[in-house]
Amino acid sequence: MTSSAGTPVASAAAISHDQADGGPVPGQDGLARCPWAAGHPLNRQYHDTEWGLAVRGEQALFERVTLEAFQAGLSWLTILAKRPAFRAAFDGFDPLKVAAYTDTDVGRLMADAGIVRNRSKIEATVRNAAAVLALRTHGGLDRLIWSHKPATTPVPRTVAEVPTSTPGSKALARELRAHGFSFVGPTTGYALMEAIGMVDTHLVGCHRRGASGLHT
Repeated sequence: MTSSAGTPVASAAAISHDQADGGPVPGQDGLARCPWAAGHPLNRQYHDTEWGLAVRGEQALFERVTLEAFQAGLSWLTILAKRPAFRAAFDGFDPLKVAAYTDTDVGRLMADAGIVRNRSKIEATVRNAAAVLALRTHGGLDRLIWSHKPATTPVPRTVAEVPTSTPGSKALARELRAHGFSFVGPTTGYALMEAIGMVDTHLVGCHRRGASGLHT
């Protein structure tokens, strides 16, 4: 399951009655985590080692933008499990290579059971790669995305207090679309901001709260 913002959400079975309010969930290792990380080991590892830490650089950010787009309508766990296959199928998310994809490549990707076979999202990824290249003359993808880092970060105590979108994520999505990107919207934009450490939405009490270095 995912929240409307694309933030992974744990299944109800993974959350004890004490966490019914959406607060942090203690694990068997004694560490409290955001509820979505309380169940599957892949979610837990991602939560503990990647989610909310700063991601910089064109290629790394192109990957994150792409995976957030593919996640729309699906669980993040699905995307996380398929991430190695995505990286192999899309040439490590090298925008120069992906921008050169032809209809033959789209057909290859549509036949690849290791990824999410959605033609609209695949074709959007090729267009987005071209948009990434075009941005190089305007400061680059890294500059564009990180220019929307807000001055403050949320301080959520429960899942219900985590925003699904913000004026900042709306502005980010609007600027990306203005530069030719598709499958980017305010909620997808906010999920991206969470994932790459522009905001810290680890819950207060989560052992990873503050790991991004943002003011908490």
